[in-house]
Amino acid sequence: MNIDTRIKFRHLVCFLEVARQGSLAKASDKLAISQPALSKTLKELEGLLNASLFVRSKRGAALTESGVAFMRYAGPCVQALREGVNSLRSGEHAPVAVRLGVLSTVESLLVPEVICRLHARHPALVVSVATGPSAYLLSQLRLGELDLVVGRMTDSPQILGLSFEHLYSESMTWVVREGHPLLTTGEGSLTLEDFPVVLPLAGTTIRQFADSLFVQHGIDPPRQRLETLSLTLSRRYVQCSDAVWIAPYDAVRQDLQAGELVELELGIREPGGSVGLCSNPALPLSIPAQWCVETLREVGQAYREGTYP
Repeated sequence: MNIDTRIKFRHLVCFLEVARQGSLAKASDKLAISQPALSKTLKELEGLLNASLFVRSKRGAALTESGVAFMRYAGPCVQALREGVNSLRSGEHAPVAVRLGVLSTVESLLVPEVICRLHARHPALVVSVATGPSAYLLSQLRLGELDLVVGRMTDSPQILGLSFEHLYSESMTWVVREGHPLLTTGEGSLTLEDFPVVLPLAGTTIRQFADSLFVQHGIDPPRQRLETLSLTLSRRYVQCSDAVWIAPYDAVRQDLQAGELVELELGIREPGGSVGLCSNPALPLSIPAQWCVETLREVGQAYREGTYP
């Protein structure tokens, strides 16, 4: 069946912005058009597709099943067209680029090593890195605004329809500062419940692994807690307080080796979640993205074999 030539670029742009913002009002502000004009454009697109793309309510606009299916192709289509136009405007000597979504679990060791190897092999390569929760990064990948997402995300519902490749497994661990009371007091006099705890944000995939540790140890989570995905904030807070950090092992590996943090030996370690790379099968990988995939596999193999880090 031929594509309806009445579907215009503006239809796709408006559809994608509403999907991204979850609100017609926010999308109209972002696109600098009136809300009635945006609503009219969406109705035109729904009429041309003979499908309802959004469920509108007081809370905003949520994608229908048809909308989710259409977004899988509309996002990469618009992104590919933009890249084509930019390639003509920028000239043949413009640097090539890859856009990565990076979860906090791989910020400390995996991704820096991958970027070092990429830049050693491809001097003109620009690596653009976006960080944030897996749900946000995977939505950007689905829209075609990222080439790859790297991290621990296999339990995220947003991964449906995307491709995930396992690289290696990584456990979670409990760490405290050197000289922490839990390391120096007599057995039974203090417990983990007596101290603040640092956890990943609620609702994230990595938080599920952190919560499982409380269950395994039969511990009630302390009321006083810091919830964040920022490794820098977590590390600094733990170093200057008596907080206990439930952290991805890679995030604290170098701190443990340097003696700046100490691992609590509780007899049980969470077996490890799958760290890997996620791609959008609806959009062929660019050559720079293929370079990145190859390097990620290379470093992932080194992790599995114990030769890195």
